[in-house]
Amino acid sequence: MRMWVNGGLRDADDARVSVLDHGLTVGDGVFETVRAVDGRLFALTRHLDRLARSARGLGLPEPDLDEVRRACAAVLDANPMPLGRLRITYTGGLSPLGSDRGDAGPGLYVALGEVSRRPDSTAVITVPWTRNERGALVGLKTTSYAENVVALARAHEHGASEALFANTVGRLCEGTGSNVFVVLDGQLHTPPVASGCLAGITRALAVEWTGAQETDLPFDVLERADEIFLTSTLRDVQAVHRVDGRKLPGAPGPVTAKAMRIFGERAGNDLDP
Repeated sequence: MRMWVNGGLRDADDARVSVLDHGLTVGDGVFETVRAVDGRLFALTRHLDRLARSARGLGLPEPDLDEVRRACAAVLDANPMPLGRLRITYTGGLSPLGSDRGDAGPGLYVALGEVSRRPDSTAVITVPWTRNERGALVGLKTTSYAENVVALARAHEHGASEALFANTVGRLCEGTGSNVFVVLDGQLHTPPVASGCLAGITRALAVEWTGAQETDLPFDVLERADEIFLTSTLRDVQAVHRVDGRKLPGAPGPVTAKAMRIFGERAGNDLDP
């Protein structure tokens, strides 16, 4: 494998980051995960726009998006594969040991790993921890991901692939790396960005293409929703067949199946919607 490290390609064994990189020491960085199919990236423009928004939200220098595109193309060319996860990481760069940033400039890293197609449905759990809808990082896709690591490990312990959070006022928010949609009386709903959830790229496309409503929802809606599905870069639209101990037989249900079909068709017709 060859990866992009601060201006050029490096072999995996030589793709090293300094122990003084602020993204490592204090999580001062942002990132994007982009789906790569046969060397072609899906919705790259939207991902780069969000990368830039996240960087501005952290107060990082504006990323050179032309350079990011060149880095992505170089990594894709160097590592051919049918289905991959391309990760763009942009950090505060070399800095003192502490929260203050240095003046060496940001770091840019691009890596690619092969993945397999996700199953049509999955199990999820709920967790007792909450998202802070009023926090400083709301809406930013940052490398401060330890909270998600802990929650996802809990999900795996319970035979699930995702953990779902409420926010501090008990409203449905999001998963560790996904957005959540529910079907109530035939209508599709997803929490608004004001709930504290990430403004997911796949979430936005699913809302545009299916007509889903952004609705402030209580967390216990998961106990009564007719159908539930997740969206993310690598899941696309994925049905949920179990939430904690509650089974949803027949998943994907009719509304979810329609959303899966619409998303697949629209995404297949336009790689950069």
